[in-house]
Amino acid sequence: MYNQARTTVFLSASFNTPASECAYEGDSAALSVSVLHFRISYGGIALANDSFVTEFILLGLTNKPELQTPLFLLFLVVYVITALGNLTLIILIVLNSHLHTPMYFFLLNLSIIDFCFSSVITPKMLMNFILKKNIISYTGCMTQVYFFCFFAISECYVLTSMAYDRYVAICNPLLYNLAMSHRVCLYLMLGSYFMAVSGAMIHTGFMLRLTFCDGNTINHYFCDLIPLLQLSCTSTYVNEVELFIVAGKDIIVPTVIIFTSYGFILSNIFHIKSTESRSKAFSTCSSHILAVTMFFGSSAFMYLKPSSAISMNEGKFSSIFYSTVVPMVNPLIYSLRNKDVKVALKKTLKRIF
Repeated sequence: MYNQARTTVFLSASFNTPASECAYEGDSAALSVSVLHFRISYGGIALANDSFVTEFILLGLTNKPELQTPLFLLFLVVYVITALGNLTLIILIVLNSHLHTPMYFFLLNLSIIDFCFSSVITPKMLMNFILKKNIISYTGCMTQVYFFCFFAISECYVLTSMAYDRYVAICNPLLYNLAMSHRVCLYLMLGSYFMAVSGAMIHTGFMLRLTFCDGNTINHYFCDLIPLLQLSCTSTYVNEVELFIVAGKDIIVPTVIIFTSYGFILSNIFHIKSTESRSKAFSTCSSHILAVTMFFGSSAFMYLKPSSAISMNEGKFSSIFYSTVVPMVNPLIYSLRNKDVKVALKKTLKRIF
């Protein structure tokens, strides 16, 4: 490439020569050393690490052979339930006009997010149980990081919008049509997706600045942020600060809004005179709070601590809740036990059969 280039490289290393400094001269020269790799550029020499990782190996949930088949079947059933539950809810809301309300508009978006969120993580997780070596390319890994962050952050803010919707419906019913107009609902969803896109771009952009040298084995069942930070051979201080700030904002702010909303809702429920109505409302709210606590609690456990303080076995267990369990239970908790949804299901089945 470089005609008539004469290059001199001095290495402070011990070779089988009497001189401590050895020189190499030649035309179009390239010198390869097992520890250091050199790139020769026109007019000078640049030191660079050419052992850049092009693929990663995912270790999976467990390495115990006797657990591979049972766990594969378990998570396959979980994924099928997640897909069927969320797709059923999407179809019912789209086909039935009496479900075209603000509450079901948010539930429609939540079901789409949960289905996509589960589809980004679970298929690759299932492959860990049936393949001896589950390999994902560097590009594929960074793509998975982006979509994982996008759907996780989207869920945070959609759950926040849903909590606000329930607060207005129960605590200020006379203002509901004004406070939750079509325009307001649209703005809330656009804001949720804007936060998701910006957060995912920030997380992925900071991950792309890291260098992965020789270690390419990720102690996880998908390309999560913390395991990748632990695998990097360069300083991750800036990434950890970024993760704490951005993830903290996306977890703490929605959590405060959600629990404040449900606090007002519960306070209002206790003033209901009918014992049956109060019991039913309390049961519904408690199940919503349980789902929200499971999602935000497991996320906070994983991302609001320094990466060095996290055991990856604990991290895997925690991530199962927000990436697998919550997308499965959301349609059951929020909608499929709802009377309106049951009516819509019966109507839809009559149309088909």
